[in-house]
Amino acid sequence: MNNYRPEHKSGEIDISVIIVNWNTKELIQNCLDSVYRTMGNLAFEIIVVDNASSDGSLLLLDKKYPQVIKISNQENRGFGAANNQAFAIMKGKYALLLNTDAMLTPDAVNKLWFLAEARPRAAIICGQLLNAGGKKQNSVAAFPTLLTLAVNTSLLEYLFPKHYPSKRYKHIEPIEVDSAIGACMLIRKKALDEVGFFDERYFFFFEETDLAYAIKCAGWGIYQVPDAFIHHLQGQSIGHNIQSRIEFFRSRYQFLRKWHSPVYYYLARGIIILRLIIDWLLSFIVMAATLGLVKKLRQKLTVYSRLIFWHLKNCITHQG
Repeated sequence: MNNYRPEHKSGEIDISVIIVNWNTKELIQNCLDSVYRTMGNLAFEIIVVDNASSDGSLLLLDKKYPQVIKISNQENRGFGAANNQAFAIMKGKYALLLNTDAMLTPDAVNKLWFLAEARPRAAIICGQLLNAGGKKQNSVAAFPTLLTLAVNTSLLEYLFPKHYPSKRYKHIEPIEVDSAIGACMLIRKKALDEVGFFDERYFFFFEETDLAYAIKCAGWGIYQVPDAFIHHLQGQSIGHNIQSRIEFFRSRYQFLRKWHSPVYYYLARGIIILRLIIDWLLSFIVMAATLGLVKKLRQKLTVYSRLIFWHLKNCITHQG
């Protein structure tokens, strides 16, 4: 680890830590405590944007973290719009976006910051996400294409590891990637000023993918630092339900429609629907073979059924 630390002018801020909160009072304490423990000599501010929480989150912040800058929304504005509010007032050279279910390990942010300083065209830098037991999570993602939609992503990662880096491979040096998972990523403010903030038409999914694509198109780079570790209680800040899955599909279609031709978009949509139908058929066969006795299989079939219904309904109404 390089031990170089920044020298600061009076009032200069290296990093603006931005946290979007929605009813995660129990999680945000651990998240904030990890920030204060691990930032070292980096000068930082913390901005928490609360999306109309009803669990006492703001009272906790006022009592335990009075130094935190707070933005309180009267409604849940989603991930992108809430971060944009913080981007508009941040004073740091970089923004560190951090989910409430993420916790920084010592030197993680310093390693991200050091790479950013060493590579002036690095716009987004992420680390390696870990679950509570220390096992790697997916921390980077490829842009959705007809190939990635049609072929199992794990197969592409296995066959073409240089083009599709993943948690299955051990990297020693930083690598350039398509996009970063938004649980923890460092973003250069200069790149945001050039390219623009998050597209607020997305509500919770694909905001970071969309921004990464715009940044790549503008000639900036996106990197992963493999030894910058962040613990992430994956999904606990959003939950897992059918509405979340529908929102994911809606956001993916928004991305494909925005960045590709109509022909490409409809081909991609057809591939997605075909894969859902195949998954439904396979789940039905397995469930039938087990006489419907396995609750998890019944639930999976229900999810696929509702997703297919949503797709068909939107095809009829020309929505989604």
